[in-house]
Amino acid sequence: MTITDADIRRLRRCVDLAQEAFDDGDEPFGSILVADDGTELFADRNRVSGGDATAHPEFAIARWAATHLSSQERTASTVYTSGEHCPMCSAAHAWVGLGRIVYASSSAQLQRWLAQCDAPPSPVAALPIRDVAPNLEVDGPVAEFAPTMRELHHARVSRDAG
Repeated sequence: MTITDADIRRLRRCVDLAQEAFDDGDEPFGSILVADDGTELFADRNRVSGGDATAHPEFAIARWAATHLSSQERTASTVYTSGEHCPMCSAAHAWVGLGRIVYASSSAQLQRWLAQCDAPPSPVAALPIRDVAPNLEVDGPVAEFAPTMRELHHARVSRDAG
């Protein structure tokens, strides 16, 4: 599917949430869940700095959607996110039956950016969403967000190392 102007606006919101997470001392990730009619249903940002390594916004979206939406509403929704889902979040997304995913930056980009900073390796393999959940509709990355997301991740590694 083609990335639309509406997709770009929603990804900007995700990047703003990622900035908010960073400003609060967390890892820079943000995500929103949007209904088929374009209504934003749920928004969150990374909250792993509290000690729960599963406190990713995409995982929170899956849990919220499972509780608050019908299966038809979940399938018709779109998840927008500043970074491609990790394997845990990809699996949660698929198990709950959410619809399309649109992401600003990819896991491959993130791995390159972290390697540039000599960041410690992740305890989880950086698998593309489709390797974990092959039947999901996925669009991304969107090139215009790469500089901002790279800068946020570099700043996070620098902050956390100091």
